[in-house]
Amino acid sequence: MRLALSIMGLSVAALSFGDRPITITFLHNNDLHAHIEPTQIAKKPYGGYARVATLLKKYRAADSNPIYLNAGDTFQGTFFFNVYEGLADLAILNAMGCQAMAVGNHEFDRGPAPLASFIRNATFPVLTSNLTYSDAEPLKSLVKPYTTIVVGGEKVGIVGATVEGLTTISSPGPTVTQISLVQSVQKSVDELTSQGVNKIILLSHIGYQEDIDLSKKLRNVDVIIGGHSHSPLGTPALAGWPKPAGPYPTISKDATGRNVYIVQAWEWGKVLGRLKVDFDDKGFVVRVPEAQAIPVDESVAEDPEIKSMVEAFKKPIAAQTAEVIGETKVDLPRNGAMGYVLADAMLAATTQQGAVVAFTNAGGVRSAIDTGPITFGQAISVAPFSNTLVLVDMTGAELLSALQAGFGKAGLLIPSRGFAYGKDGATLNGVAIDPAKTYRCCFNSFVASGGDSQFAVRDAKGMRTDTGIVDIDALVAYLRANKPVTVESAVRIKQ
Repeated sequence: MRLALSIMGLSVAALSFGDRPITITFLHNNDLHAHIEPTQIAKKPYGGYARVATLLKKYRAADSNPIYLNAGDTFQGTFFFNVYEGLADLAILNAMGCQAMAVGNHEFDRGPAPLASFIRNATFPVLTSNLTYSDAEPLKSLVKPYTTIVVGGEKVGIVGATVEGLTTISSPGPTVTQISLVQSVQKSVDELTSQGVNKIILLSHIGYQEDIDLSKKLRNVDVIIGGHSHSPLGTPALAGWPKPAGPYPTISKDATGRNVYIVQAWEWGKVLGRLKVDFDDKGFVVRVPEAQAIPVDESVAEDPEIKSMVEAFKKPIAAQTAEVIGETKVDLPRNGAMGYVLADAMLAATTQQGAVVAFTNAGGVRSAIDTGPITFGQAISVAPFSNTLVLVDMTGAELLSALQAGFGKAGLLIPSRGFAYGKDGATLNGVAIDPAKTYRCCFNSFVASGGDSQFAVRDAKGMRTDTGIVDIDALVAYLRANKPVTVESAVRIKQ
């Protein structure tokens, strides 16, 4: 029986360690999204694999029993992925000594085949416990539900988990099936405990709040290292950085009342998570002596080996990514004007084919663009998915249903100029949408097929045509034709 007290919000045992206590340092990141190079925030660079590598070397040399983990969504987000389909990231992760990675939803954006190739070449296991596969699917023998890592003579169990609703937010195809998250994770945990493993980490790609909710239903999970929601936890107040979504670590309780320590490392390698945990001989967490989300800023030197790898991968594509294709006189935020520009570009590309309005999904806008010249590489970071543009003839009633779904569980639809809507209706060029009239709408192929739970678009009865135009091509053409690019001031979505 353990007696415990709380000091500064962290559980500390009142009894002494047993015979085999151990301190383990978990170094982690998530949602790297092919951001191999640094990202600019308020004109300063953050992230980049070469700087992450330097920090990993530093803490591996200084910390007790370090383990480096990746909580998923390594795929998709920059031109590096478009060219290398994750294999450039993999080569660097192998070199940096990644020890396990969770399967994220974006790992399936181009179907199972690129993920299978990634795993075959990985020097670390790729994990998820809540997916199953057909007998013919290569992932069946490649993806593992869990693994064990030995440090300091002790086994640490690592269990993987992937966000629910995978088929509506990515493209796993018919050979991949999702099963119960709670049951599958607990099954893997129970198998590990039956093998005598008493220190268990959930490497989760389901989201911050979802991690908190899941922790309350599980037993014998000590730490959850998460991803998917891009949540900054315990991050400092730096210029251009968002407010933290919660503390690092966030402390929850499992089904038996034991503390569960939940962490996440924001996105794109801008921070490196570092969680130092003291376990007693029974595998209970007795102290968290150090916990921090470390900014990966320009004060961190770039590791020369990893820097040379980045330069080698960059060289064949450098000229194209650096090409200036446009200009903006104002910042284009990801959750604002940038979405409008992308929707306007989609409409411009399909107007001659009869489109009267275009919509992009909010989740399809992957980056902002700051004031100044716009390069091809920046455009790719905004629209990295290579979706085609699909024309769908929808009745006003079907369209209104799709728009209202965006205020609920479906993805929010961002409209092109001249269109405005709210919970009380919609207008096109100032005229109310007529439920009985037919409108030719442009969507990206992901939304047109029901992605982001936009089933009203998927199930629309009218004619649909895949134009074959790729969204990034439409965006580049629009930026070239509109220098500087402008966004009308009218509010398009009334929340």
